Amino acid sequence: MKEDLNSLLPLSPATLHILLALAPEDRHGYGIMQEVARQSDGRYKLGPGTLYDNLHKLQGQAMIDEIEYSSKQESDRRRYYRLTSFGRRVLGAEVERLDRMIREAKPYLRPVRPTGGL
Repeated sequence: MKEDLNSLLPLSPATLHILLALAPEDRHGYGIMQEVARQSDGRYKLGPGTLYDNLHKLQGQAMIDEIEYSSKQESDRRRYYRLTSFGRRVLGAEVERLDRMIREAKPYLRPVRPTGGL
């Protein structure tokens, strides 16, 4: 049976950007903020409050998991986040929704022709 993800859509801009940032690899909080800025050419920036509020919410919805990585230095403990398979399906459903919307809008976005008068 196909799961109905429509009740979770549309995703907020912050949620969409966070899931997109985690799609290729696990990242820590600052890495997510950097990836969001990179993917949006600096047009969308997540502050720490927005980021961590959304990470907590996404964990509660089982879209992401938190993983603790330790480096050789005990003081360098960072929390990393990973997209779950459910989160990947939700992201895919949102991308399909946006794609349908863009295809619907494109015919209406013809260039505006000057009317000739000022």
